[in-house]
Amino acid sequence: MTLLRIEGLTKRFGGLVAINKLDFDIPAGTITAIIGPNGAGKTTLFNVIGGAMRPDEGRVTLDDKDITGWRAHNVAREGISRTFQTTALFEELPTWVNLVIGYRMRTRSGILDGVFHTPRSVRERKDTSQRVLETLAFTGLGDYADKPAGSIPQEAQKRLAIGVALIGRPKLVLLDEPTGGVGLGETDEIISLIEKIRDSGVTACVIEHKMRMIMHLADHIVALNFGVKIADGNPQAVCENPGVIEAYLGECIA
Repeated sequence: MTLLRIEGLTKRFGGLVAINKLDFDIPAGTITAIIGPNGAGKTTLFNVIGGAMRPDEGRVTLDDKDITGWRAHNVAREGISRTFQTTALFEELPTWVNLVIGYRMRTRSGILDGVFHTPRSVRERKDTSQRVLETLAFTGLGDYADKPAGSIPQEAQKRLAIGVALIGRPKLVLLDEPTGGVGLGETDEIISLIEKIRDSGVTACVIEHKMRMIMHLADHIVALNFGVKIADGNPQAVCENPGVIEAYLGECIA
């Protein structure tokens, strides 16, 4: 079953075509990887899907609903969340508060609700507390709950960024280089978390440069080069594609 469908998607910056007539599907309940050399258009693709940029051509559909050109907050409410290459956290605030902030878009209470302790305020506060506890457990961050986000290890910060993306119960989470800046010996926790996300029923789409890792992690891979799709399929088929091998100078090894 297809969760997200990309059709003829194109994004230009002046005379530069960053993504060019892309077509591919992201199957529900899978880990899809977007791979390609630097400048291939991967992050631009995430920006268009997530609503940070409007495409010049093409369509994006989520669960058969056309969300092309929607603003980022509307895309998030519809069920797509994301992380960024640079971990975007409130570093001076505790880990649990970062998660509360991540859940804010799912609440409706305003200032008057808080002042008068309305039933909605009470209900949403209870729901938020429960979701924070669930997300701390899911991401393995319980021991860091009260520590400032900027003080915890880099690998744990990456898991916290993923937790912020997950806390709102998305259908699809876009992970932009989730192991970037993390040593090879510290990636196991993040890999396990991404697999856990898929196993929980949330679809994941990952941009990653660590090819050997992604070939064993992903169920489905889309390879880009200069904004053009050069391969689309299971890891073995993509790994053996001549265009992928050329783009990576032979580094694509299963």
